[in-house]
Amino acid sequence: MLGARRAHLLTPRAFRSALVAPARLADVSQGSENDKKTVHLVSTAGHPNFGDEFIAAAWLRFLADRQPDTEVVLDSPDPGLSAYLFEGLHPRVKFTNLLWRVSWATMDTDPDEGDKIVDGLVRDLGTPAFDLGLLEARRATTVHMVGGGHITANWLHHGRLVRAARRLAEVSDARFVATGLGLMPPIDPDRIRDDLAACDHATVRDSASAEMSGVELGVNDAFLALPALRGFGARPDPTGKPGDVWISIQCDLAEPEVFEATVAAVRALIESGRFEGRTLRYVEAIPGRERDRRAFDLLADLIPEENFMSFVRLWHEGFPGQPLQTWITTRYHFHQLAAAVGADGIAIEIDDDYYRTKHQSLAELGTGFAIAPVGFEKLPEPASNPDYRLKAGRLHKAKLEEAEALYPRVRPPQPAPVSEPVAPAAPSRPKGLFGRR
Repeated sequence: MLGARRAHLLTPRAFRSALVAPARLADVSQGSENDKKTVHLVSTAGHPNFGDEFIAAAWLRFLADRQPDTEVVLDSPDPGLSAYLFEGLHPRVKFTNLLWRVSWATMDTDPDEGDKIVDGLVRDLGTPAFDLGLLEARRATTVHMVGGGHITANWLHHGRLVRAARRLAEVSDARFVATGLGLMPPIDPDRIRDDLAACDHATVRDSASAEMSGVELGVNDAFLALPALRGFGARPDPTGKPGDVWISIQCDLAEPEVFEATVAAVRALIESGRFEGRTLRYVEAIPGRERDRRAFDLLADLIPEENFMSFVRLWHEGFPGQPLQTWITTRYHFHQLAAAVGADGIAIEIDDDYYRTKHQSLAELGTGFAIAPVGFEKLPEPASNPDYRLKAGRLHKAKLEEAEALYPRVRPPQPAPVSEPVAPAAPSRPKGLFGRR
């Protein structure tokens, strides 16, 4: 998940100073006039982290299919990289990090002061580093917080991201919606409940988040794009021959001793001969030698370099999951997608709150994957639920219905029929003396 970043144009102290004086632009118009619909998507994509990118791409493709003439703004932490990741997915998409920058301005503040900063920037304006973007953002007819687990206590200032989206919707007179959010462990339950209560529509992706927030339990946004997976609906090998073994272990958000124990346990499972005769592969969700590649380097004597799938390959070639494979992963979305295509596997928890909630939510859906809790002594045997592929299809349908309710298909206007030119009437002959021709 995305790490915290800081706005570089003004320090939090400078923001607070700017808010002391009365805003000079508070009475300006609601922004540029815009006859078209504009959807402002707030996403944690662009890090990159495969699950977050997969979700953002799913919404862009869906909107391109249903509403190709709608203006779309993708608000993500790194709009430059997002432009490369999502180029061409929607004909009218633009990229910004506007609301993220607003949230970064609250990183060193207490919650009350953070709310004041957000309200001052978004509603009152008066800060040159933001005003032009915020005025243009008021074109929005929908402000949509797309799914992910970034609104949690791992990143406290992300709570102000929800407030910034809410305030933008208010000043724009736009719909405020949120879909498939994961909120556990919570940042500030009372504030999150208050901000999400302002939504015209909201769903969360797990029962713990629903209980905490009072928001309807829905479906993870990644289910929207299940048909895009090559392995979704693929027929298993008729001989029942097991497929490749895929491994992905993260070090981010894991304590060093937890990471080391996880790598050691995976090594022991491989060296036990459990996967004798099967191809071992490794895939990274977050690229880099100090990210997901780190575990691969520690297992490189067991997994050949040519069997390493970088994030770049993963993004270009697509998720490699197929029926009858085995997946051993700490990554939430790899667990979700691999189970959906008919693989078995082991989901490894790296903490007892954030990732426990994630993997347990998928276990509650019935993926059938074995779960290895923090502190395990030995990895369990890979497991699966043969009925889950059908259930995953139903979950896709449920997410699709939610998306279509929010963004119904807009038919392009049909050109008026061109009528055939009417030939001028032939001149009539003059009448004769008695009215005859």
